[in-house]
Amino acid sequence: MPKKPYKGASNDKERSMQKLVDAVGTIIRTKGYTGLGPTNIAKCAGLSKRLIYFYFGTVDKLVETYVRGKDYWVATSGNAGDLMETKKGDDTREILEALLLNQFDYFFNEEEMQKIVLWQLSERSQIMYEVCEERERLGSEFFDLADPYFENTSVDLRAVAGLLVGGIYYMILHSKSNDSLFCQIDVNSPEGAARIKKAVSEILLDTYKRAEKQRRN
Repeated sequence: MPKKPYKGASNDKERSMQKLVDAVGTIIRTKGYTGLGPTNIAKCAGLSKRLIYFYFGTVDKLVETYVRGKDYWVATSGNAGDLMETKKGDDTREILEALLLNQFDYFFNEEEMQKIVLWQLSERSQIMYEVCEERERLGSEFFDLADPYFENTSVDLRAVAGLLVGGIYYMILHSKSNDSLFCQIDVNSPEGAARIKKAVSEILLDTYKRAEKQRRN
């Protein structure tokens, strides 16, 4: 049998690069974005920090590789992408509801994403700008689908969605950071989370009903 070509060096490089990328995630979870220095990353990966510059050029490029590889917004959308392929017109409420409720569950459970959003709010950077732009591109696909339903009405679906997204982010970050009530609701409890998700669904239903009433008139 022919011998397999030697790939030791190539495999070592790939393993080392993955260790560095994984170390970024570990530091984000444990120390937050402020801990993303080359020394911390290299120590966490068990490698020399010179490899960061050898493989990625800069720490920012390494962090960018990690963030892009996570596909946060794709993961957050859950089954909404499939719904967008099959539903149009009046059915866009179901798509937006799925997007927001999936976002609530994913954001509530993913500590890394919580730290990423805090990073976005705390520091202006090219990496976070590009992450936000990716989120906006995904959102624009939905709004393009929903716009015909709201044409010639006074209902501003983007503003409603923005308030709901912002509310989800803040309530979860507040509850995780302080472990305290928010408007007398324990968001950390199953009952409290269910109340918030029920309110999201009801707000969307009322929004679409308002548009439907204006369309008829």
